[in-house]
Amino acid sequence: MGYKNIRTSDISGKVLDDDQVVTVVVRGLGKLFDAMAEELEGLKRMNNVVEIELRHPDGKTEEFIVSKADFDKVVTPEVLAVADNIRGRRNGFKPNGD
Repeated sequence: MGYKNIRTSDISGKVLDDDQVVTVVVRGLGKLFDAMAEELEGLKRMNNVVEIELRHPDGKTEEFIVSKADFDKVVTPEVLAVADNIRGRRNGFKPNGD
């Protein structure tokens, strides 16, 4: 006996072929759902923006979007050139302390 998965759009309820499924991740709300690309056409893309996440000492985080122009006024290319990557170890970290 076999099983068949049937994917449907969470927006319209339409049955989707595997090559039609777009998984939408809503980061600020911690949610995800499936849809068709055509169903998302009404979402206008914003260009020249930077997504920011602030991690506060008390563990609180906040995410927001700023214009690239405003970001560039505060954060210089020199700061970004030496900034750590979000994956892996921080620059200069040595696990054994040497």
